[in-house]
Amino acid sequence: MQKTVIVVPCFNEEKRLNVEEFQNFAKKFPDTFFLFVNDCSTDNTMLVIDSICKSNGNQMFSTSLETNTGKAEAVRQGVLKAIGMESMNFKNIGYWDADLSTPLNAITKLTEKLESPEILMAFGSRVKLLNHKINRTAMRHYLGRIFATLASLVLHLKIYDTQCGAKIFKNIPELKTVFAQPFMVNWIFDVEILARFILLGKSTGKWSVEDSAVEYPLEVWHDVEGSKLKIRDFLMAPFELFRIFSYLHFPRKRF
Repeated sequence: MQKTVIVVPCFNEEKRLNVEEFQNFAKKFPDTFFLFVNDCSTDNTMLVIDSICKSNGNQMFSTSLETNTGKAEAVRQGVLKAIGMESMNFKNIGYWDADLSTPLNAITKLTEKLESPEILMAFGSRVKLLNHKINRTAMRHYLGRIFATLASLVLHLKIYDTQCGAKIFKNIPELKTVFAQPFMVNWIFDVEILARFILLGKSTGKWSVEDSAVEYPLEVWHDVEGSKLKIRDFLMAPFELFRIFSYLHFPRKRF
């Protein structure tokens, strides 16, 4: 497997971080690394992260933010830090939900997709298929389908699931450009990442996201208790989508 680092944003994840899962996966796949970003947690999350990193200092790293900034900024800072670890020569950089709602074994499936020269990004997708164990509450499923349809229309991109927290990108020079500036939105920053890739691809002529991104239908995904997703996030989503629509369709110098 190509050398890959996974950014794991953490805010008050003391009771949800599965230390053994991370340790076992790292031992099985020595070319996979983890960078835990402590988003100014108020519980013992940092102690748990420290125990994970001490168990395997070669593959486990951590960084802490001075103030609580939210998942979007924690992911952005983590990706930039991973890009800056040039001596590690990471081929791929991604991010993953700390609660492992997407099992870690999906990392291998996504990195396999990135072995194709034309593929720059691979995303997990929560598609309910026969013999696939995708366990979501009915409300989250239907709200998710409505949102995904709207996001697809805004992006002009046939994407099924923008919000699954399992995404990996090839560590190309332009990745730093995509993550250089703070996000305009919070909950739907995944959509903004795609919008940035779309605009950068158009400005450089190097790729189209439709041809360089792939979704992988996950075999397993499950809701984990303690999610920080609130109803207000769903209520804010249309306003955040409008900001991204404006960003895409009312051009000015972006990069």
